[in-house]
Amino acid sequence: MRSLQLHGDRDLRLEEIEPPPPPAPGEVQIRIKAVGLNYLDLWGFRGMAFAKRKMPQAAGVEAAGEIVCVGEGVTGFAPGDTVTAYGADTCGQCKACREGRDNLCENVAGIMGFHIDGFARELLNRPARLTIKAPKGVSFEDAACAPIGFGTVQHMLFDNAKLEPGESVLVHAGGSGIGTAAILMAKAIGCTVYTTVGDDEKGAKAKALGADHVINYREDRFEGVVRKLTGRKGVDVVFEHVGADTWNGSLLCLKRGGRLVTCGATSGPSATINLMQLFQQQYRITGSFGCRIENIAQSLEKMAGGMKPVIDSVFPLAEFEKGLARIEGRKVFGKVVIAF
Repeated sequence: MRSLQLHGDRDLRLEEIEPPPPPAPGEVQIRIKAVGLNYLDLWGFRGMAFAKRKMPQAAGVEAAGEIVCVGEGVTGFAPGDTVTAYGADTCGQCKACREGRDNLCENVAGIMGFHIDGFARELLNRPARLTIKAPKGVSFEDAACAPIGFGTVQHMLFDNAKLEPGESVLVHAGGSGIGTAAILMAKAIGCTVYTTVGDDEKGAKAKALGADHVINYREDRFEGVVRKLTGRKGVDVVFEHVGADTWNGSLLCLKRGGRLVTCGATSGPSATINLMQLFQQQYRITGSFGCRIENIAQSLEKMAGGMKPVIDSVFPLAEFEKGLARIEGRKVFGKVVIAF
């Protein structure tokens, strides 16, 4: 069967590998139909030093497919079901897992496609407890965006930032996969959305998606524009995932008692913070990593209800390098998907 195998830094090959055995008790076998590309794939492709792994390794950190068969004792799944899967090998037994806080597992074996073999292979076996069935009508391409593209945002905005209907939110990088999802989810509950983009074409698309105020950060300082538009009060929530380049500006955009939630550091992992500003303004800053299994199910329900992921482009498996190049060149608006 075919698989995208990472052999080293920037050495990703489409190869034939051995298919998996029949699923063991408690497992399901999935035929992968679509893989969503993310910055995690790009970082893995570049050979991020902190990812300890054994090469070659199957790539792909999120995907969707259909059930082929189920192992002994598995209920709730049948051949032909559209499914996606949780992208980390959690233990299912620690306190965090038992409480449904899967992304805080105390004994996680790694992130698929980054530390351990990922989803970019035609067949794979997964524990049924880490597999999520999509409602009818959700396409493979859309479902492939649920674990990270939607699940991450669901966890950030609602579990962590506690975004409420009618509040204001600044969404950084509104043309990214999670940025577009954040705009959609915030507008769906009646929030006022401010977003940053890198060019006017993306700005027009973000506006069409529902953003109320679009800021081209290459032309204007986003913090100045947000403060001006809000009468110097600031926004309730900042959706941060850019990192060092936007960190201090993001804090300046918050109103007193505002909440900043962050899940990324694309522009760099280190930033400074004014402690007096932090406690005088009573900011609440929350780190957010991945999502809970429940967030993926919630995301799939939103898709079934009509909230479709913004998909920038779909590439066939043989042209996966074009998808990675599109992300690396920051040309995307939404998600890049690889179709198996």
